[in-house]
Amino acid sequence: MTRPVILGLTGSIGMGKSTVAAMFRGAGVPVFDADAEVHRLQGPGGALLPAIEAAFPGTTGPQGVDRGALGALVFGDDAALARLEAIVHPAVAARRQEFLIEHGGAPLVVFDIPLLFEKGGWQQVDAVAVVSAPAAVQRARVLGRPGMTGEKFAQILARQVPDADKRARANHVIDTGTTLAATDAAVRALIARLTA
Repeated sequence: MTRPVILGLTGSIGMGKSTVAAMFRGAGVPVFDADAEVHRLQGPGGALLPAIEAAFPGTTGPQGVDRGALGALVFGDDAALARLEAIVHPAVAARRQEFLIEHGGAPLVVFDIPLLFEKGGWQQVDAVAVVSAPAAVQRARVLGRPGMTGEKFAQILARQVPDADKRARANHVIDTGTTLAATDAAVRALIARLTA
């Protein structure tokens, strides 16, 4: 039985991964968005709310997880983060498996996973594409986000594999430090190469 080529898409914060994922979608490639899946599982009526509330009392409500309250409990606390990940990761992995079955006839699927290298997800894909832009571009993008500070940005970067290491380990690098048209052309060329 043939199955789709699985491309893992990753990149550090502010590198343009969401934009590139949208380009794959726009070209007709099914994309599994791990972050969006987490939001669904933790949103209003989400399947993970009872387990998260049990582990972190007072962090959920009718609107789902209170991301601020939960973030305050796990940010910078490795043990608490590990407890949360033990709840979230298996549920996301199960959903990713269902996605693969749903799109089994596609020539190519993309797994959009922010912490692909950090959490070992690279072992479950056929190839890895890393989105990358110059550090100054990344910094400007991230610090332009609401509520982001230089300190928060530094803490996030400290938890991520450095961009240079990601590029070195990738099968493909998609440059997002250029125009959207050039990035889109690179995405389409990569799709053609992977489905040839």
